[in-house]
Parts: sequence; C-alpha cells; structure tokens
Amino acid sequence: MTAKFNQRQLGADTDPPLRKLVSSIPDVLCTYWLSADGSSHRYLFISEQVKAILGIDPGVLRESADALFAVIHPDEVSEVRASVAESARVLTPWSYQARLKVQTGHYEWFEARAMPERQADGSTIWYSQFHKIQHYKDLEHSLREREAESAFQADFQKLIAKLSTEFINLSFGAIDQCINELLEAIGDFFQVDRAYLYEFSPDYRVMDNTHEWCSAGVATIIDSQRDVPTDGFDWWQSKIDEMVGGNKVIFVEEIEQIPPGPERVMLEEQGVCSMFCVPVRVRGLVTGFFGVDSMRNRTWREDQADLLIIVSGLLSGALERNRLETELLNQSIRDPLTGLHNRRYLMPRLDEMLGRSRRDGEPFALAMFDLDRFKSINDTIGHLGGDSCLRRFAEILLEQTRTTDVVARFGGEEFVVAFSGVSPADVRLTVSRIICAVREHDFMFEDKILPLTVSAGIAAIGELDAVPSSPDPLIRLADDRLYCAKQEGRDCIVDASGVSRI
Repeated sequence: MTAKFNQRQLGADTDPPLRKLVSSIPDVLCTYWLSADGSSHRYLFISEQVKAILGIDPGVLRESADALFAVIHPDEVSEVRASVAESARVLTPWSYQARLKVQTGHYEWFEARAMPERQADGSTIWYSQFHKIQHYKDLEHSLREREAESAFQADFQKLIAKLSTEFINLSFGAIDQCINELLEAIGDFFQVDRAYLYEFSPDYRVMDNTHEWCSAGVATIIDSQRDVPTDGFDWWQSKIDEMVGGNKVIFVEEIEQIPPGPERVMLEEQGVCSMFCVPVRVRGLVTGFFGVDSMRNRTWREDQADLLIIVSGLLSGALERNRLETELLNQSIRDPLTGLHNRRYLMPRLDEMLGRSRRDGEPFALAMFDLDRFKSINDTIGHLGGDSCLRRFAEILLEQTRTTDVVARFGGEEFVVAFSGVSPADVRLTVSRIICAVREHDFMFEDKILPLTVSAGIAAIGELDAVPSSPDPLIRLADDRLYCAKQEGRDCIVDASGVSRI
C-alpha cells in the first residue's frame, strides 16, 4: 500500500505546481524501491532531469531500475549494489559517489544521498537525490597535481563535505544558523576578515545584508547594511548587472581599482582592502551574493574564485531547498481558497494547548463557526459566489482575532478559532464582534449584495471534567453547540451560558 501511495503522489498524477517545483531543482529527485528478497527494484518516482542528464526515460525506470545501474562505471557497480544492500539491512542513511555514463557517452562523477524506510511487506524505499559533482572532482584532480597543495585540498574537501552534510541534513527552520556557521567556517579557512551574504530585491535596486561573520577585532557592519538602495552607486550597479546577466564573480584585488565615488568611500570607511563577491542563484535567478573581505593587502589563490563558487553553490542549494520546503509546507498546512490554516495545522496546535493546560492550567477555548444557509448561496449564484463569501469571511475572522489565535478552515463552510489564555467572557465578546461584523458586511458578488449571517458554538477546556488526551471532546462540544445555534434560528452564539443573540 505504501509503494502504491507514493507512486500516486509523486508519479504522473502529481499536482502541476509540485511538478514544476520538482522540475526546477537541478538535482535528480527519486524514490527507489527494492523488494524484500532483493530480486527486483524500480523507481516509484524519478524526476525528468534523469532523461536530460543520463538519457534514460523515467517511464523505463518506473518499471525497473536496471537501466540506471547499467550506466554505473563497471569498477564501481558492485560496490554500489553492496552499499544499497547494507543500507537496506541496517536502515542507515545511504550516501555514495560514483561515475555514471551521461547522455553524451562519457562518465562523470555524481553524488547520491538517501534515507531508507522499511515497508510492511519487507521491501525498502529510499527517498533520494543525486547530482553531478564532476566540477568538484575536476578541481580535486587539478589540486592534487600540485604536490604542495595536497594538504590544502584535503582540508578544503573535508570542509566542503562537512558543510554539505550539514546542509543536506538541515532541519526545517535552521537555515539561518547553518548559514552563519558556514560563513564562520569559510572565514576561518581562507583567513579573511569578513564573510557575508546579501539578498537583492526583485528589481536589484535594494540589497540587504542578511548574514555576516567577522574575525576577531573586526567591526560588524550588518546593522548599517540593511535595505541599502543601490541608486547612485553606478560602479556597483554595473557589477550587479555582471553578476545577474553574466553570473560573474566580482574580484577587487585593491580598493584603488574602484573609480572614485561613493562605493570606494564606503569600502574605505569599512577598512576593506580587497574583496570577492560571488552570485547566489535560486531557481536559476541571482537572488543575492556571497562575499569575503580582507582588511589587509594579501595574495589570493589563482583558483580563489572557483573555490568560492563551490561555497556559493552550497548556499544556493540550501536556500533553494529551504524555499521549496517553505512553499511545500505552506501548501500542506494552508487552505488554498482562503489562505487560512487547515485541519492539518490546527490539530497539532490544539494538542499543544492541551499540553499547556494539563501542565500549567492555561485556559483555552474553541469557537466553531458555520455560515448560515450557505448551500442556498451556492445553488443560486454558483460556487464562485460562494468562494467569494468564504474568502471575505476568512478576512473578517483575521481582522477580529489576535495574531496569537489559531484561525483555521475546518471544512466546507465551517471555521474554527482557538483562543489561548483568554477568559470565556472575552471569547464570547470576540465571537459576538465576528457575528456582528458578518451581519453588517455587504458581501458582494457580480454587483449583487448577498445577505449572510453566521452561527457559532463555543466550548472551553474548563468545562470538561478533566483535560482530555485529544482535542476531540472539545471539538465535539463546540460542534454540538453550533448545531444548537442553528436550531435556535441561526445568527447567534451558544456557549455554556446558553443562547446569546447580539
């Protein structure tokens, strides 16, 4: 059942927005399945990039994974199979680097990382991604040709591997901490005085210093570099154009190379002697730049720009993944019609409120709303009119409640607001305001005013004999009272004190 579910979710029937998000990622994303006895394997899902990179049709791989294993370099295929079998046996995260034959016929290096999951039938599924690392391998080969650089190369590769692992295993919400740690690690490694990340506005006319690391004794400048307009910085604007249009690295070996003007004055005030700025791309677009400054004259490595491009690539990948995860999370916990949170978000928040009530005695209450005679609106003016009413009612809920209240669409024309740390009287007052706001509002659709009212049922945790293990009893009580409000003629509230008409 799990394999079928994943194939349906991530295969041909994937929602178009999710397919677009997946296709915008340069890595190959895939879900690899191996039978319990190891006799058969296939990809439940593999992104379309595999065809452009390896020349293999995803449909073939959904039938059998043999075609992909056939393009692994002969010297490495047995070790890859052994590592997969071991990962299936112990269920540990799987990672591997191997050469694959690309569409043009030659071998290039790729790196894969995956998380295994045992299925009920004994089979194993890996949630995986792999991407080309040939550039890193070429750089490694180039550095190793020079014996004097071998120690540096090893240390740099170790650092990049460590940072890559941290970003790959990055938990949601920890992106800022990881970027700060990366800047510190890179700053120490290259012995620079300042490392930073800037973000551009969509029109590239404003830049914002979002993250910064400074070596000991170097003054921070991040507070003075918030939302900095670039108008009037003609030289710097031309460099932005080079980064955006040509993906160029900006290298200033000596600050005297910059023409006299406000940019040079500002950098001299900051004590900068030389600097590198490397574009950061997210979904193919330059969204900012990563940079390092030196406060003293120094000799940079000939391949310094290449090394910083690798670091910038890590940042780009992490930011791209973070943005994708944020968008996917918002899609999963928000109602697409009203923009309110949905039940998937609401239920864990109610569990948290129950926990605080159980531990600290914190009061909270639920108000359940239902738009009166909503079916007749859909029947008379159509679902577009009904959707318009639902969106406007959601706006009223947000206008009348606090930012700390949890406002969610429960289903259909039913909505829930969870109030924490509020007395029953205050909850009743807020719900009364909502009912009045709905009654007094002119719901318009195609120049027609739609008469609309709402009924509400309120249930407080203090009304129950004990704090329940789940929110269900409280939801059921609020729902029962909402039903009573409907029975009492609608456009009213029912709570522990009975029916209230406003």
